[in-house]
Amino acid sequence: MADALSAAPRAASSASAIIAASPGPAESVASASPRLVVEEVTPHVVGGDFAVRRIVGETVTVEATVYTDGHEQLAVHLLWRAVDEDVWHRVPMVALPTDRWTADFTLQRLGRHEFLVEGWLDVFGGFRRDFRKKLDAGVAQPVDFMEGRGFVAAAAKGVPATNLAAWSAKLEASGDDMAGAALLLSDELAALMAAADQRPFALRSPRQLLDAERIAARFSSWYELFPRSITPDASRHGTFDDVVTRLPQIRDMGFDTLYFPPIHPIGRTNRKGPNNTLIAGPDDPGSPYAIGAVEGGHDAVHPDLGGFEAFGRLVKAARAHGLEIALDFAIQCSPDHPWLIDHPGWFAWRPDGSMKYAENPPKKYQDIVNVDFYGPDAVPGLWVALRDVVLLWVEHGVKTFRVDNPHTKPLPFWEWMIADVRAEHPDVIFLAEAFTRPTMMYRLAKVGFSQSYTYFTWRDGKQELTDYITELTTAAPQEFYRPHFFVNTPDINPVFLQTSGRPGFRIRAVLAATLSGLFGVYSGFELCEADPVPGKEEYNDSEKYIVKPRDWNAPGNIIQDIAMLNRIRRQYPALQTHLNTKFFVAGDDNIIWYGKPDPDGAGMICVMVNMDPREGHECAFQVPLWEFGLDDDASIAVEDLAEGYRFNWYGKDQTIRIEPDQPYRIWRLTAGNLA
Repeated sequence: MADALSAAPRAASSASAIIAASPGPAESVASASPRLVVEEVTPHVVGGDFAVRRIVGETVTVEATVYTDGHEQLAVHLLWRAVDEDVWHRVPMVALPTDRWTADFTLQRLGRHEFLVEGWLDVFGGFRRDFRKKLDAGVAQPVDFMEGRGFVAAAAKGVPATNLAAWSAKLEASGDDMAGAALLLSDELAALMAAADQRPFALRSPRQLLDAERIAARFSSWYELFPRSITPDASRHGTFDDVVTRLPQIRDMGFDTLYFPPIHPIGRTNRKGPNNTLIAGPDDPGSPYAIGAVEGGHDAVHPDLGGFEAFGRLVKAARAHGLEIALDFAIQCSPDHPWLIDHPGWFAWRPDGSMKYAENPPKKYQDIVNVDFYGPDAVPGLWVALRDVVLLWVEHGVKTFRVDNPHTKPLPFWEWMIADVRAEHPDVIFLAEAFTRPTMMYRLAKVGFSQSYTYFTWRDGKQELTDYITELTTAAPQEFYRPHFFVNTPDINPVFLQTSGRPGFRIRAVLAATLSGLFGVYSGFELCEADPVPGKEEYNDSEKYIVKPRDWNAPGNIIQDIAMLNRIRRQYPALQTHLNTKFFVAGDDNIIWYGKPDPDGAGMICVMVNMDPREGHECAFQVPLWEFGLDDDASIAVEDLAEGYRFNWYGKDQTIRIEPDQPYRIWRLTAGNLA
């Protein structure tokens, strides 16, 4: 049902606030304040006018607390629309215990939506409720019939363009008997009266924004590579056409998003050499994050990669393999970036007139300078230029952007830029690479980022990982924060992987791929690369500073594990979100045990991982029979998704031993027994 809401009900507010803000006698002001209460609407994002996040096709369940004085009957409706629509859709909400009301709506299209809850006194509904009780008790009086006829007559006068007048006439002709009672209690009359209801004391909740995004915002498998390293020879810079030859292998591992660090021209001034040395040789390629040279800036392609024409061929070929190209949006410049000459007012300068280079003490980035978002000429010029960079790459087929260090740029910029881009291109996705304080990570998600890097990279223990997932699935972040579980990055060579060998890589892969719908791998992970700079979470011979060819079939790789994980992620919707994760009892601190129910409740994916890459562990554990409504001694069918065999479990209490050479189990449970 659609509604233009031409006569807007008052918005929710307290009587004391109205009295304080209004002139005149307090009693007059108080009598005009809301009589109903509409509060605690969920889903909701606190802290500002921010959107909850959902996927097109999802059904959104809305609840609210709505009540009033006395025993009056209420009518409560859920209203929703896309923000570019004039007409609201509405549906009646159903009463739950303790004054809670609920209703659902389904998202039919991409883009920003809004919803609210509206309640009012249902006068005729209250009459029907009480009249039926009186009839059942045999205490209905003629005046009760008269009251009902009066309601219908008044509604017929108030809304003449209905057939309520005919109903009023029938009621006047009826008697104060069962025939008249049947007319007053008719469902057809009730529907007409509801449509004509003037909604006395109507009160509407504040609107809640909602962003409806495509499925890739919640479920995707990312593979990161440096295009320049797709070459058999470190002396030859790789090209986009070389990357095309690698696409089948990336596809066969089951990835659907191929992500590149910056692909723009790299500056010469202060260029970094191997392993972040301060002096580069004439053939050193430099860090791709030192963006900008005489060949161009953020709107240009590194000439050795092949230019825009080659990039277009790559995008087309990737699509043919079921892959989407994602680019890094890094708002930083080399000292050679054209913007420094054309727009010096976009940058920060020292009092002596020298350039202010980027630093994060004790780290220094001598090859990078940062823009000043509030510099002399930055507003609006810099903001618009950065927005236009994103739009340029959208025109070239890029709909997904990983944003470098967004927490070091102004929140108002992100809120404006992302909203502006997605208003025109609602299928664009932004991933925040912000390893910082939780408050800032969550705020970035609130202002518009579809996905976020997380602390998963450092959650190696059972309890800390359990606590972290529980926070993301049960607390406020569940409505707006989508965790992207990257197992490694060019900047992060986790200590766990440095010391755990092949079992550690398999452990982290299965945890990332089955706990979150968003799973990411930086190339080399599948080869178990972990050689560190001593004492640091940095890769030795880091690809950030060199061209790094690889043997993609090197012995000891875990390509089969990754392909299997991505295959079952696509096959089973239970693995396409983090929000359904349930942790179960396993009696060893090294063994984590969790399940993810199917959306339709038909089954459950259950995962058990020995998080110790060096020693085997044995434990008692509980099979979650209760999740299927089964008794503790019941049996359940089990399919091993990694190994491909089937069996039955009998009873809730089981034991298992898991060794590092096969550190995980992935089972699918369904009620019943296997034949």
